[in-house]
Amino acid sequence: MGNARNIAFWLVLFLLILALFNLFSGAGNTLQSKQVSYSDFVAAVQDDSVAKVTLDGENVRFRGTDGQDYVAIKPEDAEITQTLIDKGIPVSAESQQQSGFQTFLVSLLPFLLLIGVWIYFMNRMQGGGKGGAMGFGKSKAKMLTEKSGRVTFDDVAGIDEAKEELEEIVEFLRNPQKFSRLGGQIPKGALLVGPPGTGKTLLARAIAGEAGVPFFTISGSDFVEMFVGVGASRVRDMFEQAKKNAPCIVFIDEIDAVGRHRGAGYGGGNDEREQTLNQLLVEMDGFEANEGVIIVAATNRKDVLDPALLRPGRFDRQVTVPNPDIKGREKILAVHARKTPLGPDVDLRIIARGTPGFSGADLANLVNEAALMAARVGRRFVTMEDFEQAKDKVMMGAERRSMVLTPEQKEKTAYHEAGHAIVGLALPKCDPVYKATIIPRGGALGMVVSLPEIDRLNWHKSECEQKLAMTMAGKAAEIIKYGPDEVSNGPAGDIQQASGLARAMVLRWGMSEKVGNIDYEQAHEGYMGNAAGGLSVSASTKELIEEEVKRLIDEAYETAHKILIERKEEWERLAQGLLEYETLTGDEIDRVARGEAPRPDDDDSSDPGEGSAPSVTAIPKTKPKPPRAGDGGMEPEPST
Repeated sequence: MGNARNIAFWLVLFLLILALFNLFSGAGNTLQSKQVSYSDFVAAVQDDSVAKVTLDGENVRFRGTDGQDYVAIKPEDAEITQTLIDKGIPVSAESQQQSGFQTFLVSLLPFLLLIGVWIYFMNRMQGGGKGGAMGFGKSKAKMLTEKSGRVTFDDVAGIDEAKEELEEIVEFLRNPQKFSRLGGQIPKGALLVGPPGTGKTLLARAIAGEAGVPFFTISGSDFVEMFVGVGASRVRDMFEQAKKNAPCIVFIDEIDAVGRHRGAGYGGGNDEREQTLNQLLVEMDGFEANEGVIIVAATNRKDVLDPALLRPGRFDRQVTVPNPDIKGREKILAVHARKTPLGPDVDLRIIARGTPGFSGADLANLVNEAALMAARVGRRFVTMEDFEQAKDKVMMGAERRSMVLTPEQKEKTAYHEAGHAIVGLALPKCDPVYKATIIPRGGALGMVVSLPEIDRLNWHKSECEQKLAMTMAGKAAEIIKYGPDEVSNGPAGDIQQASGLARAMVLRWGMSEKVGNIDYEQAHEGYMGNAAGGLSVSASTKELIEEEVKRLIDEAYETAHKILIERKEEWERLAQGLLEYETLTGDEIDRVARGEAPRPDDDDSSDPGEGSAPSVTAIPKTKPKPPRAGDGGMEPEPST
């Protein structure tokens, strides 16, 4: 239908151009001649200055003996033909009647113009079925056909349990009799839940590559428009397309854009997003069954989804896609390193052990950064040194050696970072110090990074208290060395992270005896719980919470202060070592603190670099995040 409209439009346009050309071709010839009066024409005839005459109705076109073309308007009662013949001037005449075809086109010209405009606007409004005003209600789901770059389950690693759940859905599509003979029914939906970068969309692409059935993909935001009812119409159209191609799979990425909890916002039941969600609920499990249509959705915000969307019969399976453990990270590195030539010294297990908390996307970025660093220096393969430098860049940011800082600033930064490292070494439950540097990196101008020896699944109160002490050690070091009046804004990042950890201990994890075992976080911060009629917190409870948070941070500061006083000599030696060597690893920090050379075979010291700033030590966050610049190595969220 769309092709027929296009052909008709271009045909009408061609006829219009042809008619206009024939209509104005005569006028074009007239415009090329010089206009003169009729009396001038008669005088030219009498003077024998006319070489040729053409009579065209009231127009008299003639060519002078000078070769110039002229045109004159002849009066109705004028008769000049006999005079021209007597003078021996060649005379010709043009017919004033148009051909039948031309007359027909000229008479139909207004109608053809109207028809052409109508076809044009109808074609624009339909927009090929999706893009125009008449296509607002059409689904934007795209059928995925990956002829090249096809992803299969062999390309997915580190999330074996999630892969097994989805492999069963693919097997059901391939061989439904294997399950139906025992009364099993195909799942209607699978919800992939996990932090960003863990491979949810990659899993969906692997399903498409393995299933061999039509695979529609769409984003949750594609349903929502400013016009009421458009989202619901798109949902209906999407399921109609899916039913026509059943059995098939429909993948909705970021479903929280359309599936948020109803009643938690403004607009009530007439809100466009809620109307879209209602239609999605009906289509997934309403009166009419969608046989052979499987919905796979992905989100990292399961907590905001509507409960009706999560019940069995809609999303029968909720597949958790977590950050990988050490074995999973090694497998993921092996997948991403397939096309990267690795040097003989590269051990992926060592790299996996040193990247706790990294997601699949972070590991892919790590391999890519290592390859770029090797290519930058002209290597033919990627070495372990390239991976170490890439890991530092991903965790701490790129070096900023061009930044010019004064010796006083560098010295203050060295003592600040040394304070973090010494307290971290002194407290047994702190994660081992991985690296300390006073070279500006990323958003920070200096940093101490600590990494756990194994994947950390939970946090204990004593571990959190010692982590707080290590975090506050930077400010304690500045005050001890320079006095309270000379403290800088350097510890701002430390204070922010310490406050986040202390609030998590009090509000979420029940680690304060005065506050008790109650989750106050949502109510304390005015989160969605209040809008949905949740718990409110009295002024006295808020004051108690802030007192407990302050107590934990103050006690951590006193602990750090005490350790730095007791180990002042080690702290001083480490600060001077940082000023001399700029960057020290964990083993080098131990040796320098004991008064030894950082490397037994190192006779030369590197030139001091430029950089000073507060460090940011690793502390647990309320949500799992990979290490990044300024965080100093993030860990997975402690279990509650």
